[in-house]
Amino acid sequence: MIRSLAIVTPMANERETAEAFLADVATHTEAIPAVRHYVVLDTVSTDGTVGIVESLASHSPHVEFVWAPENRSVVDAYLTGYRAALDGGADWVLEIDAGFSHRPADIPKFLRTAQEGYDCVFGTRFALGGRLDDAPMSRRTLSRGGTLLARALLDTKLSDLTSGFQLFRWEALAYILDHGIESRGPFFQTEMKAMTSGMRVAEVPIVYSSPSHSVSRDSISEALTNLWRLRQRQRTASRWSPEESRLQAPSTSRRSSLPYG
Repeated sequence: MIRSLAIVTPMANERETAEAFLADVATHTEAIPAVRHYVVLDTVSTDGTVGIVESLASHSPHVEFVWAPENRSVVDAYLTGYRAALDGGADWVLEIDAGFSHRPADIPKFLRTAQEGYDCVFGTRFALGGRLDDAPMSRRTLSRGGTLLARALLDTKLSDLTSGFQLFRWEALAYILDHGIESRGPFFQTEMKAMTSGMRVAEVPIVYSSPSHSVSRDSISEALTNLWRLRQRQRTASRWSPEESRLQAPSTSRRSSLPYG
């Protein structure tokens, strides 16, 4: 049974959906004894979302407002949230996007699958039951093509290497952060998955519902460069060891404290 869960969600200008989204996530995680939702905001958010989340956090022991004005990219926001989650002492860390682009109703699938003995559970839009809504054909083709190329170069069987809906055992996430995320663009999701080589991983189908922004040639070029870098890195990287992660994680001494209330 999963006893403690941290949820990480960066937000920016989500005034219309922030409260309903957080409530829906809480509904679909209420079976977990200890849950804390880390909502990361920075100066990009200017529509009142900051005040809404601050107010919700002041009245709920399960919502943690994380203010990070030093962020320079969305990747910085995710990394800030991951570190806060690990420092909080949760056994599992779930990443889910705001604005209902990821459906909170899919969360129980991740939790059930994790209890079958996996270290990471990844959402996939490209397996039976998953799909990518509200995206032009060019973006669908790019997402699928990028995944196929990454699978070939990184020797992975994962069907979706760019999805950001995912669940990690704390030891697995600590290992990934300890070894460093170099990308500061969307490719960082692929980079994280590439570092799970040797871990027990599973996928569950998800529906992603959000208009996709166009991808520039510079972004594609950066992704290809990073993909080749990852391939070279895999050849020299040490194999994942959960015991090593336990020694290196900053919150090891507080793992069983269940501080969430």
